[in-house]
Amino acid sequence: MRLLLVEDDDHVAAALSAVLGRHGFDVTHARSGDEALRALLPDDGAPPFGVVLLDLGLPDQDGFEVCGRIRKRTSTPVIMVTARSDTRSKIHGLNLGADDYVVKPYDTGELLARIHAVARRTPPAGPPPGPPVGTTTGPGALRLGPLTIEVPTRRVSVDGTAVPLTRKEFDLLALLAQRPGVVFRREQIISEVWRTSWEGTGRTLEVHIASLRSKLRLPALIETVRGVGYKIVIPV
Repeated sequence: MRLLLVEDDDHVAAALSAVLGRHGFDVTHARSGDEALRALLPDDGAPPFGVVLLDLGLPDQDGFEVCGRIRKRTSTPVIMVTARSDTRSKIHGLNLGADDYVVKPYDTGELLARIHAVARRTPPAGPPPGPPVGTTTGPGALRLGPLTIEVPTRRVSVDGTAVPLTRKEFDLLALLAQRPGVVFRREQIISEVWRTSWEGTGRTLEVHIASLRSKLRLPALIETVRGVGYKIVIPV
């Protein structure tokens, strides 16, 4: 199995790579978030990575941000390996899409078992699934009935009329629109849009949902799933 190790400490990376190599892993070492993201670009000459081991304390960007960017481009399992042991960090990491969270110092045998566990329960790595049934896409656009979301330019229109949104309103709408009909949990939305935990941010989410409904004038577009979160319902 090919494994991507994202770790800025060369001594730690060398020791772990040696252990993983003895257990049959083909390890690629990335020292920064940007280097890791480049390594995950499709390469016709090599099989995809089976697992990413991601440290959170990277020199160029926070590991949480790297995890979110990885999850947007591939389904490769991500295991966060970090000294951050607080519960909020664990919840935040898992809500961002990490498959597991291991706290340093760890037992090597346990880490190996967790790597094999996430690899067993994850389909072969590849690009994110295509748009769900009911949507059509043009170059960089999501179309949901009368609603068009131009992701590269961050423009939104309804029946051809532009709708100005704030940055967070756009991020929230674009997140929900990725998977129409799929319920996004409140905690997941807060983690991905606000990059923080749920505590104290719930009211902010409700305000932004209300603002989107008002601006888009499509009252049935964003449906509240009581006690869980929100989902997009494609307008007729």
